[in-house]
Amino acid sequence: MNEQTVVLIKPDGMEKHVVGEIITRFEKAGMKLAALKLVQLTQPILDTWYAHHKDKPFFPELSKQMMSTPVVAMVLEGDGVIQKVFDICGPTDPAEAAPGTIRHDFGVDKPHNVVHRSDSAEAAAKEIGLLFAASDLHS
Repeated sequence: MNEQTVVLIKPDGMEKHVVGEIITRFEKAGMKLAALKLVQLTQPILDTWYAHHKDKPFFPELSKQMMSTPVVAMVLEGDGVIQKVFDICGPTDPAEAAPGTIRHDFGVDKPHNVVHRSDSAEAAAKEIGLLFAASDLHS
């Protein structure tokens, strides 16, 4: 089934200068890049994006980190792309991620795990709507 998903290269990934390598991993896996841009996240975007974390004690620090630099936002497209992106990124905690995954290779801990990825088709649709206009998508 053809799907779309969002990947953000988070501020820690930006600071490590691994943007090109991360995009290359997705392209080599056969995923189509349907949209790509540099975005400065804002508190209103993060309040919606992370609504499920908004009342948790770590949310202010998470927001501060995510707004510390612009992020690379991309929409990837392909058959089963949500699971494929998960496999390439690895689990949220880099310590649990297998060697060769983005989070294992570049991440430090859960807050500094280099990438965000949509975890479902519903999340992807919400996240695409927050960052991209229909005219930004090139399927």
